Amino acid sequence: EALKWYRMAANLGDASAQCNLGALYKDGQGVAQSDKEALIWYRRAADQGNTSAQCNLGFMYEKGQGVPQSHEEALKWYRKAAEQDDASAQCNLGFMYEKGRGVPQNYKEALVWYRKAADQGHGGAQCNLGAMHENGNGVPQSYKGAVSFYRKAADQGHARAQFNLALKYAEGQGVPQRFKETALWYRKAADQKHSGAQCNLGFLYQKGYGVNQSDKEAALWYRKAADQGHAGAQFNLGMNYERGLGVAQSYKDAMSWYRKAADQGHANAQLTVGVFFWKGQGATQSNESAVAWFRKAADQEHAAAQNNLGSMYEKGRGVRQSYREALVWYRRAADQGHADAQLNLGKMYENGSGIPKNHEEALVWYQKAADQGHSGAHQRYMETLAYSRKQKASTQESSGPSGKIELERPAAAGTTMPPLGAL
Repeated sequence: EALKWYRMAANLGDASAQCNLGALYKDGQGVAQSDKEALIWYRRAADQGNTSAQCNLGFMYEKGQGVPQSHEEALKWYRKAAEQDDASAQCNLGFMYEKGRGVPQNYKEALVWYRKAADQGHGGAQCNLGAMHENGNGVPQSYKGAVSFYRKAADQGHARAQFNLALKYAEGQGVPQRFKETALWYRKAADQKHSGAQCNLGFLYQKGYGVNQSDKEAALWYRKAADQGHAGAQFNLGMNYERGLGVAQSYKDAMSWYRKAADQGHANAQLTVGVFFWKGQGATQSNESAVAWFRKAADQEHAAAQNNLGSMYEKGRGVRQSYREALVWYRRAADQGHADAQLNLGKMYENGSGIPKNHEEALVWYQKAADQGHSGAHQRYMETLAYSRKQKASTQESSGPSGKIELERPAAAGTTMPPLGAL
């Protein structure tokens, strides 16, 4: 019935009816969803100066819905509505200036429009002002200032602001650290289906921060976020299935959720999928598949994945054996401070695997790993140091023509690849 009257009024040139009819087509309410039809009616209303239609038309140009994407056109329509004090358009215009879309980036101008909208009580603009203060964009950096704006928007039920306010309580930035407040605001946002809040609320239940510890509740909130495609929640839910926390233990289900996260580029999930293939957990054992997933994570500079990939090259598992490639990946991980990689790199130098033997360089890397508390590296360091001293002493006592004696010694133990990625 509403559609009938909207259409009649719209055909008579009523701008409000035209805008409402456009909204029905945009949302597919009572009619087949059609961005093109929505665009037609929004434009008719916008040409008559209807600010809601102008703002909606700008949004469709910004997102490329029903028309080729054009930030310049979006900016034009947002400005028309913003200059008539439409708060949503003012917020959107501020966002265009903040991000430099259709106009050179200008934080000062973004702040002007955000403030205009915020002064009208627009939650999105208040939240964006909070972020500008948190990051120090166009204003002096201030967590207290950020919290003030986040709270204004959060009190209006703005989910993103509630999420951001929860983070400030969790980190103790601009407010005292209070996990009960953190849980309260995450729950408010989570109840509005904010996937980040759902994931983080699950984490609070997992750890018992601000709530009674409950693996079952954690899994419940992880699943809500995971079902919305949140990669972090998918990874966390995978860990719960792997360990049987709050759910029945299942490597198959763990692998399924890890894979969903990995397919979105989640580096820890990619590493863990590789480990599962390597071990044959929740999937058919495949060194080739393990290498493929280690590489995906390693290319994102994930140190543990780089170490694992180095091990696969050193041993020739799933790839053609190559000390040179092993060295490349061990070094990339070692340079990031990965203790196992530092140990493995030291062993390569000690054994002369793909490079000339160099006990001094081996000692350097063993020391780096040992300094991080790696017991195996400390043992290798002491053994190699003792051997090196013995070799030097024997060389000095030698009366041979070259003045040098090569002592035989059992090769250092091979590198190992720990079951990384589950933590």
